[in-house]
Amino acid sequence: MTVALEAQGLGKKYGKRWALSDCTLDIPAGRVVGLVGPNGAGKTTLLNLAVGQIQPSAGSIRVLGGRPAEGPAQLAKVGYVAQDTPTYAALSVADHLKLGARLNPSWDDALARKRIERLRLDPGHKAGKLSGGQRAQLALTLGIAKRPELLILDEPVAALDPLARREFLQGLMEAAVEHSLGVVLSSHLVSDLERTCDYLIVIVESRVRVAGDVDDLLASHHRLTGPRRDPSTLPADQHIVSESHTDRQSTLIVRTDAPIHDPAWTVGQVGLEDLVLAYMSAEQARPTLEAVR
Repeated sequence: MTVALEAQGLGKKYGKRWALSDCTLDIPAGRVVGLVGPNGAGKTTLLNLAVGQIQPSAGSIRVLGGRPAEGPAQLAKVGYVAQDTPTYAALSVADHLKLGARLNPSWDDALARKRIERLRLDPGHKAGKLSGGQRAQLALTLGIAKRPELLILDEPVAALDPLARREFLQGLMEAAVEHSLGVVLSSHLVSDLERTCDYLIVIVESRVRVAGDVDDLLASHHRLTGPRRDPSTLPADQHIVSESHTDRQSTLIVRTDAPIHDPAWTVGQVGLEDLVLAYMSAEQARPTLEAVR
């Protein structure tokens, strides 16, 4: 398996606080990867480490076989669209394309101009006069026309209205297919990930909670509903992700590859949003064993 990003025991510490800790990942190349978690979970820290903007405090990280930002060849492999989809307000759309051509040895000018034309962006307009959606599309154009092997995006649609967000993601997916582009997309909007991603990583409180192929994850997670019971009585191969209890009923989300035969449980499917929320809320929602009893 070709690896787009490989992390071993990766961590970043600011003062006494770990923004990311003990992160071990193998992200396959050529996939559209959704990176999700609550604000402050460590998503931006991981992406900044991946593009070489910051250095790790512990562990190691390699991207497309090399150390992040280690020389021109490595820089050319990775495109990056930061959280505020940065553009230069005083520069025109055409100026941005000229700048992209000067800074990137593999720049595809025909691709950039074709995309700008399709988006109906006036080359003479200053970036500062564009709408938020238009600036995001300009930033995406710069990232794609660089012709990277991997494009990393840090919550690029968080501030956009629903229509602009849909258009941005549609353009991203078209580029990923047309140019065989690997993508890592950070977002806290699970609905966006459902439409775009085939690989999922959930980070909570600076640690990776789960990572894997979306279809495999959905197939191995189940919602169990039945009479209230002590979760510790479940078979050892049923890993409890989250649980909730009323006086008479227990509802569990479990991960297992084995069939669930216990007739006391009603077994239901878990959607992507349910899966993400289960991992995000697991630490806060799980009661003590004494409370269950």
